[in-house]
Amino acid sequence: MIPVYIRYLSREIYAAVALVLLAFLGLFAFFDLVNELDDIGKGGYMLHHAAIYVAMIMPGRVYELMPIAVLIGTLYALTTLARHSEITVLRASGLSTRRLLSALLAVGGVFVVLTFIFGEYLAPPAERAAQQWRLAATRSMVSQELRTGLWVRDGRRFVNVTSVLPDTSLQGVRIYEFDERSALVSISEAESGAYDGKDGWRLRKIAQTRFSDGGTSTISLPEMVWKSELTPEVLSVLMVVPERMSVSTLYSYIHHLRENNQKTTRYEIALWKKLAYPFAAFVMMGLALPFGYMQTRMGGVSLKVFSGIMMGVGFHLLNGLFSNLGVINGWIPAVAALTPSVTFFLAAAFMMWWVERR
Repeated sequence: MIPVYIRYLSREIYAAVALVLLAFLGLFAFFDLVNELDDIGKGGYMLHHAAIYVAMIMPGRVYELMPIAVLIGTLYALTTLARHSEITVLRASGLSTRRLLSALLAVGGVFVVLTFIFGEYLAPPAERAAQQWRLAATRSMVSQELRTGLWVRDGRRFVNVTSVLPDTSLQGVRIYEFDERSALVSISEAESGAYDGKDGWRLRKIAQTRFSDGGTSTISLPEMVWKSELTPEVLSVLMVVPERMSVSTLYSYIHHLRENNQKTTRYEIALWKKLAYPFAAFVMMGLALPFGYMQTRMGGVSLKVFSGIMMGVGFHLLNGLFSNLGVINGWIPAVAALTPSVTFFLAAAFMMWWVERR
């Protein structure tokens, strides 16, 4: 049977975290909608399209904001309990810091599970659907970093795609095939391509030029099947940032990049962050606990909540900073992804030691 004080703590913390999370979601939804105003009027993209797009990316926002909401909500709940001397009563009744921390971690398990569910099962498909919705509404194509379109390595082939449509069909496909000596064997140009789950990519209106010692030859084909490791799921990463992908998608795409001897650092860092991020809720709750013990040495609730907001923002910025530094400097992915959480865990341990010592 769950002790009464744990039920009481959980009720207070869940209510506070839910309130903070809703406030943050409303704020970020407003900013996201303002950010979309520049594109309204382009290709039939209207205000209601932008509103639907913002609503569709909200699961991703929940995933991003959950640890910060847990920190601020827990801090507010504990500070309120401390102000009413309820924390003091619990400690005077024999509740040790270790047991109180264990109770908080038990409460925090719900947030870990919720963060994992949103990050793995809700946010990735919602983000992909949102990007497809936006592309269809603006009647645009997947943006590319190069003016010549998308370049992908597929074994001994280098594939250039002029544009990827929202349904992941292709337009303007060029396939450059090389032999084991890196000599150009053929160039195939197709007007369009669509994925057939059984055979691979079905290309249409192909002009193929083959190179040999005897010269070159050109043939035209109405249709050709191109078997490749590339799938619409792999191409869909163009529309979703690595941090919003699921673990399975990241793993398969990293495998694809390794198979083609391409850099995987950014995606490996994102994978490690996806695995570690749900457990940041535990770190945030541990970081909030010392504030519940400092009712006589620190200001009121507002000051403590402000401190929680600053720490939450710091955690969010540190996460992004170490991810970028890891990609730029080629750090070990696990180190780049886990350093912010480890840093805040050590800060929580130090604060708890300092409070207990005082």
